[in-house]
Amino acid sequence: MTLQDRPLKGAWGMTALIFLFMLINFADKVVVGLAAEPIMEELKLSPEQFGLISSSFFFLFAVSAVLVGFITNHVQTRHTLLIMAIVWSVVQFPMLGAVSLEVLIACRIVLGAGEGPAGPVATHAIYKWFPDSLRGVPTAIIAQGSALGVIIAVPALNWIIVNFSWHWAFGALGIVGLAWAVLWFFLGREGTLVDPPVADGVATGERVPYRYLLTCPSILAVCCAGFASYWGLALGLTWFTSYLVKGLGYSQEVGGNLTILPWIFGMVVVLTGGWLSQRLKNTGVSSRLCRGALAAATVTLGGCVLPFISFLPTPELKLACLVVGAAIGSTIFVVMPMIVSELTPQPQRAAMLAIVTSTVTLAGVLAPLVMGTMIQNAATRLIGYEQGFTINGLLLLAGGLIGLLFIRPEADRKRLAARAIAAPSLWPARA
Repeated sequence: MTLQDRPLKGAWGMTALIFLFMLINFADKVVVGLAAEPIMEELKLSPEQFGLISSSFFFLFAVSAVLVGFITNHVQTRHTLLIMAIVWSVVQFPMLGAVSLEVLIACRIVLGAGEGPAGPVATHAIYKWFPDSLRGVPTAIIAQGSALGVIIAVPALNWIIVNFSWHWAFGALGIVGLAWAVLWFFLGREGTLVDPPVADGVATGERVPYRYLLTCPSILAVCCAGFASYWGLALGLTWFTSYLVKGLGYSQEVGGNLTILPWIFGMVVVLTGGWLSQRLKNTGVSSRLCRGALAAATVTLGGCVLPFISFLPTPELKLACLVVGAAIGSTIFVVMPMIVSELTPQPQRAAMLAIVTSTVTLAGVLAPLVMGTMIQNAATRLIGYEQGFTINGLLLLAGGLIGLLFIRPEADRKRLAARAIAAPSLWPARA
């Protein structure tokens, strides 16, 4: 094994810190959905209004991700990660006082702007510590910061909501975020590993025009599969607990604690999928199969399961169907950054990861609003919820099939290599 085929010294320590970063990131996301019913009761909100609050988190999410992604092509990721964590933390504290609909929406917009770049910047940061052949497991670990953020935070936050108030759940997240920022300030470091060029004969400093990257079939296909999967993730963050409480009849305490089920299942799926993808890659299996087909097939499977939720007779079966259908395709979130990284020259990687993430997370703007509208206009809340989950199933089916047909990294890598050009940057390429 050469130096290029092993992680840098300290890589797993940085992975642990960035894992905690993503854990806090998703705890921040899930708190609104967890407190959905208390918030709606206190502020006298309709389902459509609550859907607007949930969607508002994503209003600047994509714009911020792209902007910071381009900036991070040229500055060290340890700086952008620190700034993001501080923004997340500070914006939680207004929730401790008297809150109106407008204040809640404003704080969620700012939080979304601060969290939008988190995934792509964290991935770009960790890829500076691991070569391409060893990125499956660390990518899965970083992705599982999201699942464990929910699994660990939900019981604690739900206990705070039940025994104190939903206001203090937000305050607790602000304190935890500031604690991570202090830890990162003293311990966070920048990786120094440089990726090889997109193909033999192409200089490391050369770039591919963005118009070719943005129209690359593999990248477009992984965006479609990721968009459909993120639609389900956004529903899980915002409407899952409410579905259990108002749709299936569970109490706030029980329903809140059951919210961790899809995240536990998703964690197993992602870690297994990331490990299997890396193992297959190291044995010589093509990226088309070990990254593209593997993940797209699970997305398609989720699309085959979810539409049956309304036909199941008991709350327990409905819950099981929703958990499996929504989470079985989670491996797409592991392979997505690896496919983008495989096709993108390193000087452009942060921006392309941000663009792809922004495209995928646009589902977060639409999904909560669509679900809120369907709930409000359906004959019963249960029917509205299940119609919304059926729509998610159809999106998963379409996105998964597109991924199976068009994610072909090896073929697209050759085409992109032919279009690489020497493109000196106006900024020093320190990222």
